[in-house]
Amino acid sequence: MEMKVLVIDDSQINVTLLCRLLEKIESCSSVSFLEPEVALEWCRDHVPDLVLVDYMMPTMNGIQFIQGFRRYQHCRDIPALMITANDEVALRYEALEAGANDFLIKPVDKIEFLARTKNMLALRRNQRFLENRASWLDAEVQKATLEIRAREQETILRLCKAADSRDPETGAHIVRMANYSRLIAENLGLPYSLQQMILEAAPMHDIGKVGIPDHILLKPGKLSIDEFAIMKTHASLGYQILAGSTSETLQMGAQIALSHHEKFDGSGYPQGLSGDAIPIVARIVAVADVFDALTSERPYKPAWEIDRAVALLEEGSGQHFDPQCVRAFLSDFSKVMEIRERYRENPEDPKSFGAF
Repeated sequence: MEMKVLVIDDSQINVTLLCRLLEKIESCSSVSFLEPEVALEWCRDHVPDLVLVDYMMPTMNGIQFIQGFRRYQHCRDIPALMITANDEVALRYEALEAGANDFLIKPVDKIEFLARTKNMLALRRNQRFLENRASWLDAEVQKATLEIRAREQETILRLCKAADSRDPETGAHIVRMANYSRLIAENLGLPYSLQQMILEAAPMHDIGKVGIPDHILLKPGKLSIDEFAIMKTHASLGYQILAGSTSETLQMGAQIALSHHEKFDGSGYPQGLSGDAIPIVARIVAVADVFDALTSERPYKPAWEIDRAVALLEEGSGQHFDPQCVRAFLSDFSKVMEIRERYRENPEDPKSFGAF
């Protein structure tokens, strides 16, 4: 491991002597300055492994240099050895308070200099080893976290496909509405991490339909009152499937599954929540889900025209939908159309699936 020593002394003879002595230490190089102010500026962008600084200098003494040196965050733990002809105890205390780690008294004894310098470099070498170890561990943790996230996303995809296989809605629908939901979250100014979580959690909104009987779920005509009552239980069923997970994404999915059929005026189900009592993620998904359902062709209905679907959202603002979510959805409608075009109803197109 190559070690770099910073040497500061206003005497060129002293600098030359110290640098020559440092050449005797294996894997050690030096950089030197006659002006402590210039050396301090150099430290702004560089990290030495050891500082050798003279105490008595005309414009800035060694203690002042160390004080400035320690103000740099990246230099706070670098060993500093002060060289002085003054052996007063008070001076040593002051230097220690400033951040000096050790001292050498002039005239410098060669053997003592090499011993103290090697000790300081050994300390720094161990610091660097621990720093590198910490960086490696951090990289390994991030790698493991990414692997866990990948497995989690795969689980989510499989859950969504399980529900999707029993539902006349297509895989492209869940991808579109998930991307619409992320767009609304972005336009609302929500944090990027939350936008991404909504993108991943939104497809789980109808996971509870796995518990709805086929004769109701797949019925082409209008549901009876009793049938619709059973259909509405898919919100609670979805929540029961996802609730209790340690995954934040699945926890959000549970929230969305339970509340995305609530209405802003309190007339929705299953809890009759209204306004801000409805989780924001559910209010977001409600807008995205309804728009895509309206503008998509299904075996039991033709697709609505875009203008007609937009008009319904605007009419339902403040009643069915959160007005802020509607405005966020419509504020950059060109992106809505880009998402709609990108994830079209094409079962042969791999872009229609797994895009979240």
